[in-house]
Amino acid sequence: MMKMPKILWFFLCALVGSSPLLWAQSHEGELVDGIAAVVNKDVVTISEVREVVGSRERALRAAYHGEELENKLEELRKSAIKDLVDRQLILQEFREKKFTIPSYIVDEQVQKIIREEFGGDRSAFIRTLQAQGYTLTRFKRTEMDKVIVMAMRQENVKDNFVISPIKIQEYYNSNQGAYSMPEQVKLRMIILREGDTSDITATGDKKAMAEEIRTKLMNGADFDRMARMYSEDASTQDSGGDWGWIERGTLNPELSDLAFSMKPGTVSPVVAIGNTYYILTVEARKNASVKKIGDVRSEIERNLIQRERIKAQDRWLETLRKKAYIRIFS
Repeated sequence: MMKMPKILWFFLCALVGSSPLLWAQSHEGELVDGIAAVVNKDVVTISEVREVVGSRERALRAAYHGEELENKLEELRKSAIKDLVDRQLILQEFREKKFTIPSYIVDEQVQKIIREEFGGDRSAFIRTLQAQGYTLTRFKRTEMDKVIVMAMRQENVKDNFVISPIKIQEYYNSNQGAYSMPEQVKLRMIILREGDTSDITATGDKKAMAEEIRTKLMNGADFDRMARMYSEDASTQDSGGDWGWIERGTLNPELSDLAFSMKPGTVSPVVAIGNTYYILTVEARKNASVKKIGDVRSEIERNLIQRERIKAQDRWLETLRKKAYIRIFS
């Protein structure tokens, strides 16, 4: 990486002192911000990192705990800093090359946001910005940075990749699992529960009632209608016990084994699991299969083009990193 100009380095050292982070303080001594990274003459602040990781950090805290959470948060923070450093490099390259983007592009974007998200109410838009700690000027500057980064990526990463048929075939051969269709059955179920007092079926012996319902089904009664009348499964009763197309993992093993052993059009015996009774019918089935390469060729080509685009972008960013002074504070 290119060495940092000495005068800027001495300036930063004077501010940082012996601390690994440069903190700004309010007049009351409250910790309000700090430097997460230096990129040539610009800095990435800790508050910028917080803005990037905010929603994702909340999701991680809800899903992980203890040491695993700390590791996930550290990975997230490092990724956010890397992205912000890359953004600064791109913005600096834009300024160095003296490119310009007309301000009306951002003005039109702001008007579109006001029109589509605030019903044309500019005052409501401004109040929302203020509630989020933004001024209109800062918001426009942020939007302009986004436009610049997008334009620079498009300028330096040409979208003219050609993927050969051999590459597509190799990808298909190596990832056939992604294009396999598991065995499925189209299922309906009637479910009765001991102790359910929600409707007419609550009286008497539920097992005897289930056997009576099955007898009616075997004598030609319509499964859909019987499910609407008797099933105690609130989620499927109104649809006539319809579970749609299911895979083996959808049901518990006992019901799954039964469903996938049945021929279409047949009705199962009454199955007792705990205090619940099940009657199944399979309306149709699909055998396991693998999509043909002709059906997924376009999808594979798009995936491979995206991979090449990412590689090209990484090569371009690496050239910017090599000629820059970058220091990340841990």
